[in-house]
Amino acid sequence: MKCQRSFVTANQSGFTLLELLLVLAILGLITGAVFSQMGVAQQRMSAESVKLDDFQEARDFVDQFFRDINEIGYPNTRMADTSSALWSPVLTTQNTKLWASPYINDNRFAMGLVKIDVNTIQFEADTNGDGNVQSVIYIINGSGTCALCLQRSQVSKVSGDPILGQTPNWGTEVNDVISNPIFKFFQADGTQVTVLPVDYTTQAGAQTLANIKTIQISLTIRNNKVIDQRTGLAIETNLAGEVSLNNCSMAAIGQPMSC
Repeated sequence: MKCQRSFVTANQSGFTLLELLLVLAILGLITGAVFSQMGVAQQRMSAESVKLDDFQEARDFVDQFFRDINEIGYPNTRMADTSSALWSPVLTTQNTKLWASPYINDNRFAMGLVKIDVNTIQFEADTNGDGNVQSVIYIINGSGTCALCLQRSQVSKVSGDPILGQTPNWGTEVNDVISNPIFKFFQADGTQVTVLPVDYTTQAGAQTLANIKTIQISLTIRNNKVIDQRTGLAIETNLAGEVSLNNCSMAAIGQPMSC
């Protein structure tokens, strides 16, 4: 007796080569899009990191400026008896700028504002809080080697001319500064000082310095090495601030001190 087995073969079908190529093409497009978005995200993260670093650098610099300027004009002749003969060494006096205090050249007194301009401010203050007077300058390219650097100099005041008698020592700086003006100055009545530069070497200039009440600072930093992917432009960071002075100025005799 023979047993017969019946085999039923089902129709079997697979992907054709064209279908496989189509699937691979679609996967390639999806993968490319994913990696492209990842690249854009990384570039944005890098740009935002640079922007944050620039902002922090600018904020630290402006904070330093505010700390310095808050001590402007201290100590001054209102805090000492200049008629006393007990000074040792004797007080240094000047008699060429008759509109100013005779003691502006003495290194134990801070004159206050010395010179102002759109991108420059020079003043004297006890910035260290130790009773010693410092000559402080904020200026673009003070060292002469960095055209877009806002630099700061602080040196112990030397008895002598507040401008010509002091030798700057350039230190901290903010790079890639394109803002102009950086500083704006306003008198006690709110009037902006628009005719600059001004310094103590003329009577009109000295009176202007003694009347300054408010200083505004504005920094715009542009980093041309990093492009913002959203705008296609170089990264820019902006920071602005304002400070009201206790302007203890010795630049003009008879000028009431606000401190």
